[in-house]
Amino acid sequence: MLFNSLDFGLFFPLVVGLYFIMPDRWRWLLLLVASYIFYMWWNASYALLILISTTIDYVAALQMNKALTKKGKRKWLFLSLGVNLGLLAMFKYLNFATNVVNDLLLGLGLSHTFPYADLLLPVGISFYTFQTLAYTIDVYHEKIRPERHFGKFALYVSFFPQLVAGPIERAGRLLPQIHQKFVFRYQQITDGLKLMAWGFFKKVVIADRLAIYVDMVYGDPGAYEGWPIILAAVFFTFQVYCDFSGYSDIAIGAAQVFGINLVVNFRRPFHAVSMREFWRRWHISLSTWFKDYVYIPLGGNRVHRWRWYYNITIVFLAVGLWHGANWTFVVFGAVNALYLLVGDATLKLRARIFGLEKWPLTNKWINACCTFCLFAFSLIIYRANNMNDAALLIKNMVMIKSEQLWLPIFMNNRYELMLAAVFVVILEIVHLWQRRQPVRDWIRQQPVLLRWTCYLALVLVIIGFGVYEERPFVYFQF
Repeated sequence: MLFNSLDFGLFFPLVVGLYFIMPDRWRWLLLLVASYIFYMWWNASYALLILISTTIDYVAALQMNKALTKKGKRKWLFLSLGVNLGLLAMFKYLNFATNVVNDLLLGLGLSHTFPYADLLLPVGISFYTFQTLAYTIDVYHEKIRPERHFGKFALYVSFFPQLVAGPIERAGRLLPQIHQKFVFRYQQITDGLKLMAWGFFKKVVIADRLAIYVDMVYGDPGAYEGWPIILAAVFFTFQVYCDFSGYSDIAIGAAQVFGINLVVNFRRPFHAVSMREFWRRWHISLSTWFKDYVYIPLGGNRVHRWRWYYNITIVFLAVGLWHGANWTFVVFGAVNALYLLVGDATLKLRARIFGLEKWPLTNKWINACCTFCLFAFSLIIYRANNMNDAALLIKNMVMIKSEQLWLPIFMNNRYELMLAAVFVVILEIVHLWQRRQPVRDWIRQQPVLLRWTCYLALVLVIIGFGVYEERPFVYFQF
């Protein structure tokens, strides 16, 4: 079930209405049933995978709590890791691995190849797998106590607002909120609805409109040169941000309506002045997951510099592979690792050459623009269908001809593109405003007439300028 669908427009108010009138002791059950219905809307059989992960991790955590030795605990941890990562590998990476092996065999001159598995990738498997893994690892390290209520643990794994595309929640944050008694708070509910509306604006008004042009260029990379590709790269950067952060806003807002606060997943990433800062602002729940469960166990930055370079490379290759079973995602991760390593190695040199201590405000904006351009370039590889397309796009991108400058604007979709550009500017104005004060807080302080004018304007913009093709969210494929 897509957030931007009529089905969800009927489903969500129904669940909210039942939630408000239901006795508190049964609310968790309503949310659990609603979560499974929400997921089964795509493919009912794949709900079994969530149930398997949930059951294995529930039992493993309880057994780790009972075990008297580290060895006994480790046995149950390995069971949890094996089952969850095994399911993820089978459904997401099996065909990728088969393709790599087949290419290797052909390269060696062997005619034998392995068949590909006919498996449909379950929606959101990477998200809920990482969420359950975080739980068992934290129980193993005794950071949290195991959850004894199976139903509420199942709700932690499958909570529908963030089930298929995050944020990736930790049990230490979400489980206590599932247990707490629901208290009707008007401000929290209205704040949640406002955030949902803002998320819909980013998704259907900006992201889906930008996708019209982006899909056209990336669908036929050999047909374009110069400015059309550059424009598509910039547009896709805003598209993927508005698409994914829009989903996160809807998820966080929907959870707030039920009295649950989810972790913030984006903090104005395009205002970051370095790639290191960027990854502290972009997909925060994923970057902190890899930091806590991969980077720090490898030694973090408390090691020799060359070992730190190794740690960064391993983490970002894993981040790239997490996004999908395609060499484009692996190279995307490698490129971002290279950004961090080169940035660290040249920090003092760049400070001496450019005099970063002078004109700090100017340098801040220059650095933010450079960071945006670096990330946008890496997304060319990320968005391309394969590495051949990525190489073709990058090669053709530098073939700039002056007569092409306004070519994209005067194509068949010029109206949509101009609208998208206007709304992107509005988005960035809001982001600049939020540096001083959250917009929701400012609106709340205004007179009733102005408040409702703002609400009505946002709703009318969504209705009047939204693209209603029920486009799946970009991160649903992960």
